[in-house]
Amino acid sequence: MDKLINFKVFCLENYKTIHNLNGKEALDVFQKHQVFDYIASYYDVLHSFGRLYLINDIDEYIARSARVD
Repeated sequence: MDKLINFKVFCLENYKTIHNLNGKEALDVFQKHQVFDYIASYYDVLHSFGRLYLINDIDEYIARSARVD
């Protein structure tokens, strides 16, 4: 697996754990808000963040995305 795919899985698994979701629920959130595209676009910066900071950043991105929807 390449680094980006590994990082996307890392983000999804940590998001799932922190938000107490099952895999499908977390995947649905990521797909609805295009979180995987966000991760790919900003991988160079995001991969340097710690786990909690990263999940907070994803939460903020989802909140911004939800306001636009």
